[in-house]
Amino acid sequence: MKTCFVFNPCSGKNRRRPWLVPAIRSFIAAHQLDAELVSTEAPGHATLLARAAISRGCERIVAVGGDGTMNEVAQAVTGTAAALALVPCGSGNGLALHLGIPTSPRAALMLLAGPGHRDVTIDTGVANGHPFFNVMGLGFDAEISRSFNRLVRRGLLAYAVTGSRALMKHRMERCVVHGIRRKCFEMSLIAVANSDQYGNRAYIAPGATVDDGVFDLIVVHSVGLLSALPLAVRLFLGTIDRSRRVTRMRGDRFLIERAGPGLIHTDGETHETSASIEVVVRPRSLRITVPSGCRVPAREPENLAEAAADVGGLRGLPPVGAEALRFSRP
Repeated sequence: MKTCFVFNPCSGKNRRRPWLVPAIRSFIAAHQLDAELVSTEAPGHATLLARAAISRGCERIVAVGGDGTMNEVAQAVTGTAAALALVPCGSGNGLALHLGIPTSPRAALMLLAGPGHRDVTIDTGVANGHPFFNVMGLGFDAEISRSFNRLVRRGLLAYAVTGSRALMKHRMERCVVHGIRRKCFEMSLIAVANSDQYGNRAYIAPGATVDDGVFDLIVVHSVGLLSALPLAVRLFLGTIDRSRRVTRMRGDRFLIERAGPGLIHTDGETHETSASIEVVVRPRSLRITVPSGCRVPAREPENLAEAAADVGGLRGLPPVGAEALRFSRP
């Protein structure tokens, strides 16, 4: 299988791994793979590199980096016959952990070389034109993502410190969520999850799966210094949705309305966007390589060409409005 490795030298852990590029080249040579290795040079470059590789006939595109690199490469692969593979090198690696992909680079490479892998198709999402594959959100977690992305050294401890500082400045927002029903919330954050976790085994949507055609929307209501710690404990125990401070909804599309424009994140990358945020699922639109024991079953993909057109065509367009999504208003 013709393969392209897309390496991001600026991903958090890759900065401290000068051995990784030589290791990938040795891996390619040792296993006599029909493969190439390319490196990113700027934000968004991974998408361009992956698209070019697919146009050259590459059937598997391997993202060697963190969640941002995964997102950029997956944008190019979505809706094509090619498969995405992951060599997780980030601080969170949420989608990789959900799928059981090893977070050791050497183990992830060996997974690709041996017989213990298979390709499955998973759901993807679009939020106001921004594709995401694991989790998107607004409110507190978007603020943390913006601060976290500015750090040179990352990891769970850095995330906790950044979160504590952001919590002291955070203010609640009033939002209306249109799904099956219309609900109004005073919220600290809203997360729309494809998988069950942010990363680092922080389970924002316990039990969520990436192939069921729906998203899990989690609303965390007012959070202060005293209530944040119990919620953080629940996050890692996988019980956050049992808290009285949390509301959970499921659906294949949501319209979230807030008071004004602001920040969202998609797989940890932040964007300024409008007051109305449309989130739509694209069922089984991305092929991805997983361990043979992964819980995602083998299923035929949906219309990949349609998914590719949606992901490419929605980016940068304004929201189409609640009526176009057929949400009923009371």
